[in-house]
Amino acid sequence: MFEYLQKRKVILVYLPLIIYWLVLFTATTLPVQELPSIGLSDKLNHFIAYFVLSVLVHLTLIYQRRFEILFNYAPAATLIISLLYGIADELHQMLIPGRSAELLDWIADASGAIIGVLLVLYLKNRFKYKSEYKSI
Repeated sequence: MFEYLQKRKVILVYLPLIIYWLVLFTATTLPVQELPSIGLSDKLNHFIAYFVLSVLVHLTLIYQRRFEILFNYAPAATLIISLLYGIADELHQMLIPGRSAELLDWIADASGAIIGVLLVLYLKNRFKYKSEYKSI
């Protein structure tokens, strides 16, 4: 699976991150009244948004080779990027009519980011183990 992603990283890894981040930024820039309701709690929306963001950021850092330090420390770098963006996003929302910055929103963001990183680490180790097992 990870070899497949490596061969098609621009379309399957980089592009989805760019598109998703633009959609996320756009959604958090709109006043609440202009957003469609999807029927989930606000905190669950935050959790899911940052879960997806951290998975995409983590995959991007794993598959890029330009910055070796980001590759070597992809889980930590992903969390730093996601958590700092979450803080910036919460502060930015104070400027948007009908929105506010909430610590609990950021905690939901952080929780989603952490679980996203853990999922990528789990899958990476699981597929690595399977490929090593097949070659024996």
